[in-house]
Amino acid sequence: MSVEISMRIAILDDYQRVALQYARWDMLGRDCDIQVFDRNLSSIDEAANALADFDVLCLMRERMPLPRELIERLPRLKLVIVTGARTRTIDLEAAASHGVTVCHTHPGESQYATPELAWGLILSCARSIPEEHRHVREGRWQETIGLSLGGKTLGLLGLGKLGSHMVPIARAFGMDVVAWSQNLTEERAASLQARRVDKDELFRLSDVVSIHLILGERTRRLVGAHEFGLMKPSAILVNTSRGPIVDEAAMIQALQTRKIRAAGLDVFDQEPLPPDHPLRTIPNAVLTPHLGYVTEGAYRAFFEDTVEGIAAWRAGNPVRVLAAPV
Repeated sequence: MSVEISMRIAILDDYQRVALQYARWDMLGRDCDIQVFDRNLSSIDEAANALADFDVLCLMRERMPLPRELIERLPRLKLVIVTGARTRTIDLEAAASHGVTVCHTHPGESQYATPELAWGLILSCARSIPEEHRHVREGRWQETIGLSLGGKTLGLLGLGKLGSHMVPIARAFGMDVVAWSQNLTEERAASLQARRVDKDELFRLSDVVSIHLILGERTRRLVGAHEFGLMKPSAILVNTSRGPIVDEAAMIQALQTRKIRAAGLDVFDQEPLPPDHPLRTIPNAVLTPHLGYVTEGAYRAFFEDTVEGIAAWRAGNPVRVLAAPV
């Protein structure tokens, strides 16, 4: 016996095609038609055409922006569930004025996962691990000279929930830790076994600079040509936060001219990174495709919360609401 479909649900940007494995979507009922999109809908026109017939959109973090222009072109949209605890890519006012409820999930385990990835990038840059791995696969042997971290200085741009998790690992490697952000105090830094310094001093002192700031007007293009000019030629920059915190053009020039040793990058101005982007060809850039929060534990929590959020909304009791119809 066929069941009439009363709700169409789109799961967006499920690059690994695992969303349906991490939660009990069947609990939503047989009247729900669920479609998974495993690629990014890169333009408003493409997204509007693909999503016009859906009632619910399930977003993975900030991979898919929802500006007013797109919301206005989705006539059936009634609910958006976004993974994570905050979002800056959804026009919440536009959603509310168009009768759309926006809810979020719990934050998952990014407070551990992202710093772990940052250390993976640091070690990859310091010891040329991706390059030497490729050499061994090609039948070659030992062509680079590494940089030991012991006795070096880690500079943290941001010493909050994520940045603070970097400190004990740095200490375990025998590194000194300095930190800076607009609101960081000497007392706060000292309580976390770091030393607060001015921003310019951080770039002059650090052998590794790791970014752990939220993207906003105060942090956009915070690291530019001036900062790269202060860094040691042997220094490493790591960004697992947001691409636009760094001036991309200035970073590319610093890498190409060897003003710095290397950069480990998990985030970019444009994501997914275009196939012809110059960073893809720079040998001293170690690149990962925004994997900071991409772990089994986080995904399980995200998708279970997403199903819970849809069920709660259908029952008339939405949870973790960011915006409600006006």
